[in-house]
Amino acid sequence: MKSRPAARIHLMISFVLVTCGAVAGACLGVLLSGRLMAVVLGGAAALGAGLGSFLSRRQVLALFEPDREVVPADGYAEGLADAALVCIATYQAAVFPLTPEGVSEAEREARRKMAYRISAYEGLPYPVRTSAAAALEAIDHGADPQRAETAMRALCLTVYDNRRGR
Repeated sequence: MKSRPAARIHLMISFVLVTCGAVAGACLGVLLSGRLMAVVLGGAAALGAGLGSFLSRRQVLALFEPDREVVPADGYAEGLADAALVCIATYQAAVFPLTPEGVSEAEREARRKMAYRISAYEGLPYPVRTSAAAALEAIDHGADPQRAETAMRALCLTVYDNRRGR
């Protein structure tokens, strides 16, 4: 059975703590009374360090567990983020068409309305919402295609970072 990296790290740290405790106890025992006291104090210090490490294991491993509340169970938020990206990309294509008269004003307004609706949806994760708002602002100005492209690139990266299964 393969153990988790957090469990292996905790085991290695526990080993170092028990070893250091045994050595420190033995040194103190030699300084106080001699060999017998070194063995007794070394064993007691190692036992105390090992017991403390064993009792704190569950709390230490809980720190490394992923937060279960943030991860959506069905991928709904990820789907919304992808849909927002597609809607904003089609709106960008309508604002900056390849041909001068390639998109009508009605189509541009319909794409704008859809992009704004999905970007404001409550189920969309907050980082994606803020990045979508920045992209929509850059596209709405319509004067600088480079700024809009940079904002769309940032939105793509935010949507990708939002995915849990990568």
